[in-house]
Amino acid sequence: MIKVSNLTKRYSLEKTVLNIQNLEIPKGQSFGLVGNNGAGKTTFFSLLLDLIQPSTGYIKNNEIQVDKSEAWKPFTAAFLDESFLIGYLTAEEYFYFIGDLRGQNKADVDALLKNYESFFNGEILNSKKYLRDLSKGNMKKVGIIAALIGNPEVIILDEPFANLDPTTVNRLKIIIKELADNPNVTILVSSHDLAHTVEVCDRIVALHLGEIVKDIQTSPETLKELEAFFAV
Repeated sequence: MIKVSNLTKRYSLEKTVLNIQNLEIPKGQSFGLVGNNGAGKTTFFSLLLDLIQPSTGYIKNNEIQVDKSEAWKPFTAAFLDESFLIGYLTAEEYFYFIGDLRGQNKADVDALLKNYESFFNGEILNSKKYLRDLSKGNMKKVGIIAALIGNPEVIILDEPFANLDPTTVNRLKIIIKELADNPNVTILVSSHDLAHTVEVCDRIVALHLGEIVKDIQTSPETLKELEAFFAV
């Protein structure tokens, strides 16, 4: 589904922030990306979403080169940070706006939202608050669920566990696992939290200074291996 070839991102001759020569993420895989600050996780997702341009190489999403065509957008959804939201809308207005972009009517969106009432925990829907007035955690809840509207085949979530309370984190892990059970859905998750990422992903790639240093199929030993690597 996703293929990376000779991909680099440089901001100067001395500063290469990402260098991935080859990477393939098959359809239906739950893929976790881990690493320290500055490892290149968000840069990779930004390149995958054509938010920034590669210095060399390319990423293909379902055989479509993302920086050459927009044909990947109808089946791809993401939430990276609050910049994806529209602050002057309420949550409902934002959900319906995203639904309209993805060919979903209000009834379709309402049906999806009903499935995630426990995730919202009564704090978002019908609150009449603008998104800009929500807490960081509640903004994240809105962005994550908005990314699920329209049944996307590729879902990209950057640091989805950050700013969430423990109950919400557990509910989010259930949501990600349910998405991962669908063989038609490829989900990519980046996180600083090794334990959460290992729990929800079939495969873990670790980045260090922009390069892949680990590529592991998740097993009972994966968390210990990653903890040992990052303890050095």
